[in-house]
Amino acid sequence: MTDRELKIKSIQYRQKLLEYIKQAGAGHTGGDLSCIDILNVLYNHVLHVSPEKFDDPGRDRYIQSKGHSVEALYVVLADRGFFPESDLKTLNQYGSHYVGHPTRKVCGIEQNTGALGHGLAFGVGVALAGKIDGAAYRAFTLLGDGELAEGSNWESMMVAAHYRLDNLIAVVDRNTLQITGPTHEVCELEPLEEKLRSFGWSVRTVDGHDITVLSETLGTVPFEVGKPSVVIARTIKGKGISFMENDVTWHHRVPDDKQYERAQQELNQRLAEVMS
Repeated sequence: MTDRELKIKSIQYRQKLLEYIKQAGAGHTGGDLSCIDILNVLYNHVLHVSPEKFDDPGRDRYIQSKGHSVEALYVVLADRGFFPESDLKTLNQYGSHYVGHPTRKVCGIEQNTGALGHGLAFGVGVALAGKIDGAAYRAFTLLGDGELAEGSNWESMMVAAHYRLDNLIAVVDRNTLQITGPTHEVCELEPLEEKLRSFGWSVRTVDGHDITVLSETLGTVPFEVGKPSVVIARTIKGKGISFMENDVTWHHRVPDDKQYERAQQELNQRLAEVMS
């Protein structure tokens, strides 16, 4: 898929996100919009995984540790054919498998997540198993930056470096906002690059909304043989919708009718520009 095609996908994914969040009456809108470009590049350019081969032992594994942004993952998985998109009409409804955090009851989901700080540990286990088995697959984990306040992440990082898990790739959605405010006010993370390097990881910092840079960076892992890789993706919470960007109140919030119409108009305009 070309960069232009990926850019079009990102806009269409944002349109779908808003549609299903609006319909469901619930969703982590801001975080979904900040990580959707990352998921787009992973599933349409990087990951060796498909609905037909989801039970293939050699498939790449993707674990979404920031599980509250599951709506973004659902939209991408539906587009890739892991399940019918019509299933998402049941999002957050009683009896539906499409709930507010990832569950293995949904095709394409590798691991139940939602309790923050657990996804990277799953990724370490999967990557270590691959090393023991001599398998060629890779394990990718998406983390929220607010999630890094959980100490279990740093334990996992030490273990990953100790076992030289260069088949493990973490991506940090560095949108600098979490539910209670800016990350630097809640629990300072900086200097994040230096911290991650000191834990034995190979680090790259990129614009998390630049499709070309994301494709080039994630397409060249591992960055160093014998070291786990981490991409700090600098993103904007609510990216793509002018009145949602960098607004912490959109952490978990559903647009009203006027906001929804305005957001879709903005996305339609952007789509027309990219496709022209």
